[in-house]
Amino acid sequence: MKILIADKFEKPGIEALKSIGCDVISEPEAGASGLAPVMERVNPTVLIVRSSKVKPEAIRAAKGLKLIIRAGAGYDNIDVPTASAAGVPVCNCPGMNAIAVAELTMALLLSLDRRVCEQTSALLGGQWNKKEFAKARGLKGMTLGIVGAGAIGRAVLKRALAFEMHVLAWSRSITKEHAWDLGAEWAGTDTPSLWAMASRCDAVSIHLPAAPDTRQLIGREFLSRMKPGSYLINTSRGSVLDEDALLEFAQSKGLRYGVDVYEGTPAEAAGPWKAKLAQGDGGVVRVLTHHCGASTDQAQNAVADETVRIVRVFKESGRAENCVNAAAIG
Repeated sequence: MKILIADKFEKPGIEALKSIGCDVISEPEAGASGLAPVMERVNPTVLIVRSSKVKPEAIRAAKGLKLIIRAGAGYDNIDVPTASAAGVPVCNCPGMNAIAVAELTMALLLSLDRRVCEQTSALLGGQWNKKEFAKARGLKGMTLGIVGAGAIGRAVLKRALAFEMHVLAWSRSITKEHAWDLGAEWAGTDTPSLWAMASRCDAVSIHLPAAPDTRQLIGREFLSRMKPGSYLINTSRGSVLDEDALLEFAQSKGLRYGVDVYEGTPAEAAGPWKAKLAQGDGGVVRVLTHHCGASTDQAQNAVADETVRIVRVFKESGRAENCVNAAAIG
């Protein structure tokens, strides 16, 4: 079985794939330069990607392609309809990076409350201003609204409780009893209840997948209901948040925001790019990171292990584990 890895991948994972009899071609820059020519040349049975975009032409270029694995949870970088039309299962690795993303979520939340970036900038600029920065609310006793109670949302919930926060959980799949078991207050499942939750929270953390029904779900209606000076964290997908509306309400209501994901991020690993949320008044309290929520050694090793497991099962039985388009391919 020939496997093309088109992004960086842990060396132990590569060795594990080889140990089960796979012919592994690792071209970590393939996605950045355009995947289709590489797919045509290599003609893999299995394609493994992380952030590389898998466009229709790449899927069609490999005539022997039988499986695509997203070495991570979200799979919006893969053209799933084209894969489905070609009869190619698309699999992911849900939950493997939950702890890493939850850790960054808490880091962003703490940074907003303590204005860590502003304090660092002042000191690096030769300024001492203890009077200004000795003002913080503290997380204990705050109400945190969690939008989306999947693996990552639940991991954030657990950590928020450790900080003695009161947690509201909104999710289209969670029940009142399940929320109670997790230690949270159930906030509902529909859009009106989501908007109602916004007015009760001191901070909100978003953990939703990219989908047509989540696009800009956190938009003007939600943001207008948030308390003045409250905090918004997004470590899920850029498409779920209306960035223009957030910039507006950050100015008019003093909303603070910590964001790791954006719309229209570059495909390249490094290069010039001006994030929309980096624009505007410098007085806005914000922390912006480089879509690195899942980028810890612990998370990447867990994802690699799960990817190897998916390949092993497929090689031995033909079964596509964690298949996200099973219904479409029959």
